[in-house]
Amino acid sequence: MTENRLDPRFVRTRKLIMDAFLLLAMKKDLKDISIKDITTEATVNRATFYYHFMDKYDLLEKTLKESLMMSVMREISIHDQLNEKTIASVFMSLTVFLSSLASQCRKSFESFTSVIEAIIKKELEQVFYDMLMKQNAGIGEDEESVRIAAVMLSWSLYGAAVNWQYNGAKPAEEYIQLVLPYLSQGLQLFIAEEVR
Repeated sequence: MTENRLDPRFVRTRKLIMDAFLLLAMKKDLKDISIKDITTEATVNRATFYYHFMDKYDLLEKTLKESLMMSVMREISIHDQLNEKTIASVFMSLTVFLSSLASQCRKSFESFTSVIEAIIKKELEQVFYDMLMKQNAGIGEDEESVRIAAVMLSWSLYGAAVNWQYNGAKPAEEYIQLVLPYLSQGLQLFIAEEVR
């Protein structure tokens, strides 16, 4: 199957299904979108759908990971150090991502908010974990401590982005400046603890 993933036809068909799903999500609630709706919109048969995805929830998860989260992950990947600049940059990408998702998929957004949250937190946690491990490689890291720091940072950053989305009276650029002291203080405590 790994060879198939490199096949342009496989990639095109998968994208076709994902695009059809996103289009339907703009018009209907997730609970009202059927596999038949997706396959009809994508002009593929049911077997083709199931070759690529287990069900519509698997499709949702993979669509968020592969298509929509790419801009957030791309933003993270240009930074090699986890610092305030990286955190602010990730926050800005996250707010753009959540805002576009809420406006494009207004009908479905509320019904899959918890799925979106879980995916974003998990993806951010892994990226932050990798960055912290790489950043502190020579110190003899305790993996559990690094994982805890990555979890706390990913959850905090996601929470700040959601709070800004629903309650933010200031532009995102100003809002993150208010949040950074709290996030970076926790990060500095972790780094200082690891250095000792």
